[in-house]
Amino acid sequence: MRAVGLEPVAASKPAASANAGATKRARRSKTAGGAARTTRADSKQARLVEMLKRPKGATIDEIVQAFGWQPHTVRGAIAGALKKKLGLDVTSKKDEARGRIYHIAE
Repeated sequence: MRAVGLEPVAASKPAASANAGATKRARRSKTAGGAARTTRADSKQARLVEMLKRPKGATIDEIVQAFGWQPHTVRGAIAGALKKKLGLDVTSKKDEARGRIYHIAE
C-alpha cells in the first residue's frame, strides 16, 4: 500500500454496549426493571406450577394428559423454565403406585 502512497487505516472497534460483560442467560433472566421473571396467571406455565404445587404433586404422565405435550417437553419445561428461569425448587420422589412424582414445595 505504501508503494502507491496510501497508508493503512486502522479498523475501528465497535463501541462496547452496557451489557457487554453480561451473558445472554443473565440478560434474559431479568426483566427491563431488573426484577426476576414471573409467570402470567393464565399461561400453561402457571397451570404447570399449580399442578406441581398440589399436595400430591404430578407425574410426567399426568402432565402429558393435561397439556397434550410429549414427555420430553414436560421434562424440558420442568428443568428449563421452572428450575433455571424461575428458580423454583422442583423435587421428585419415586412412588410405587404412580411412578416418579414431581413437586414444588411452597
